[in-house]
Amino acid sequence: MAVRLGGSLKELRIHLCQTSAQSAGVREFIQKNYVDIKKQNPNFPILIRECNGIQPRIWARYEKGVEQSMPLTNLTASDVFSALKQLVK
Repeated sequence: MAVRLGGSLKELRIHLCQTSAQSAGVREFIQKNYVDIKKQNPNFPILIRECNGIQPRIWARYEKGVEQSMPLTNLTASDVFSALKQLVK
């Protein structure tokens, strides 16, 4: 799964729970895709934040401190990738 990060997008943060069923798709997405995405974008900051009981969410920070987020609750790994692509646009 190729995705180019950069331009006006300055940072991605993914929040998830290590054990909840609501975060299962996010955990699968990270296990299957994080390494490839990071290899394609080695200098781009991608932060993974784990916290027990938190609702999974992806945050994108753009130029001038503008932030946008999307919930990832109960999504599949492919749905998480689609959410990431939406934020990259």
